[in-house]
Amino acid sequence: MGKTFAEKVLARAAGATEAVPGQVLDVYPDLYMSPNASWRCIRTMEKLGTDQIYDVDRIAMVMDHIAPAQTAKTADDQRICREYAALRGIKKFYDVDAGIAHLVLSEAGHIRPGMVVIGSDSHTTIYGALGAFGTGVGFSELTAAWVTGKIWMKVPQSLKVVIEGPLARGSSAKDVMLKLIGDLTADGATYMSVEFHGSYIEGLSVSERMTLCNLAMELGAKNGFVRPDEVTRSYLSGRGVAPDHYAELHPDADAVYVKSVTIDGRSLSPQIACPHQVDNVKPIEQVAGTKVNQVFIGSCANAKYEDLVEAAQILKGRKIANGVRLIVSPASKEIVGRIVKDGTFSILLDAGALITNPGCSACAGDGGVMADGEVTLSTANRNFQGRMGSYKAEIYLGSPAVAAATAVKGVIADPREFM
Repeated sequence: MGKTFAEKVLARAAGATEAVPGQVLDVYPDLYMSPNASWRCIRTMEKLGTDQIYDVDRIAMVMDHIAPAQTAKTADDQRICREYAALRGIKKFYDVDAGIAHLVLSEAGHIRPGMVVIGSDSHTTIYGALGAFGTGVGFSELTAAWVTGKIWMKVPQSLKVVIEGPLARGSSAKDVMLKLIGDLTADGATYMSVEFHGSYIEGLSVSERMTLCNLAMELGAKNGFVRPDEVTRSYLSGRGVAPDHYAELHPDADAVYVKSVTIDGRSLSPQIACPHQVDNVKPIEQVAGTKVNQVFIGSCANAKYEDLVEAAQILKGRKIANGVRLIVSPASKEIVGRIVKDGTFSILLDAGALITNPGCSACAGDGGVMADGEVTLSTANRNFQGRMGSYKAEIYLGSPAVAAATAVKGVIADPREFM
């Protein structure tokens, strides 16, 4: 019987001959990621009365969620992390200038096919875009891995998602995932490994793969996965990662899946997640014209270089509507450098955007909060009540193209009008 990616990668990480769904294994992750709340791990270590670290080179800290610090408490938390990283020789430490952890670690070449990565952020599933097994855990589990090197993990069942392409004009990976989440619901893949297959995936950019795997979390998934190929290898090569520094794992042709679903991207229109749940999804035709006060282009789902270029293509030569705030938060310092160099930064600025420092920004409630009754169209991955300020405000989710079109018109707008 063939094996899925999850079964293969967890067997390898546990040193087991095989892994079957439902089996609990002692898994040794290759990387442990935590954001600025890494201080929780440090304080837990102090309470345990130990300074034992299994492998310091497997620890990565990125100060991304509130960057720079907004309060004295946050500043102190970040100070604790800086001092601890310096004291213990943690080389994978990235400060408030770096950007969102998931993009920063990928750009630095720390994420590679066949790895198991745990992180104290639910969207650690994004690493499946590079053929790794990424999953979110709590700080207690993360601290235990710091000390022992291992974590208990139940082998998940696998869901096969087949996406047929090419996508229809105006649609992107964000629309594919919103459609999938709307169809399956937020519980549709609870504790499953979601594997993406189909003609759309072949040759797909790493950026779009990241969007797919990032949003797999909103299905309740344990992880997301795209099979590594020449696109993956080229990306890694550009990051200085040689092929002999990783080992790809591919699901077998006869692997057993709990379910298989198909999305026909060839007829897909832009999709919108409506307040206050990510699975409250409607085609844009049903919500177009909804007035907005703010547009946010950011988050680990959709603030990558390609996302900002996509938005700039619509915004070029245009101005945002009167009374609308457009906040753009690039995902990393590297991305800021790229958009400055190619002129994308100027296009966004000239259109009327407020461009912030790289980081989680408004997605994590760090700026861009709303007052009672206000509405935001966001490219982030969640639209829960109160996530961006007032509990009486509303968040709609869409693609960067939808966000740009909406900023121009002042109402939720179909990007195909500008293409």
